[in-house]
Amino acid sequence: MSPLPLDAVLIVIDLQRAIDHPSWGERNNPEAERHVASLLHAWRSTGRPVYHIRHDSSEAASHYRPGQPGNEFKPEAQPAVGEIVIVKHTNSAFIGTDLASRLRDANHTTLVVTGVITNNSIEATVRMAGNLGFETFLVEDATFTFGRKDWHGTWRTADEVHAMSLANLDEEYCSVVRTNEILAALKPA
Repeated sequence: MSPLPLDAVLIVIDLQRAIDHPSWGERNNPEAERHVASLLHAWRSTGRPVYHIRHDSSEAASHYRPGQPGNEFKPEAQPAVGEIVIVKHTNSAFIGTDLASRLRDANHTTLVVTGVITNNSIEATVRMAGNLGFETFLVEDATFTFGRKDWHGTWRTADEVHAMSLANLDEEYCSVVRTNEILAALKPA
């Protein structure tokens, strides 16, 4: 992997306390938050921009609804002073927000995406990022999802759902990478 430019943006999507609610079921990548924290530390120490995406659900039963503890960012993903927080109300961080214009106005063309849920907000955001022409890297071990039934009613584990989402995205909308690759790409050659 080539070195990342100094203006490469780290995007952390929906890493809020709501994602820990037991109703989600079994997840994969139990180390994802630790990897996100490592990436945040690296971004901050190299002066690169960080954008936090916060989901503010309007659904009455959602744990992501504002005013509830679930709406708060997880401790590992707390925004630092001066970091941008974009509020979204749909699965894509680009719909109904000024994310694209903020990125373009700042001449940011390279995005590194982390967060949740791989087959929902991550996939929707990464597809749009690719379609909008951003060079996008999806950090597979700094994202996670949950098991669910497929269209035919067959149970798929969180690892299977995650892997299929990554397969849907890789080499068409983004490059799927691991945390260690990104961290290595931040260091001078």
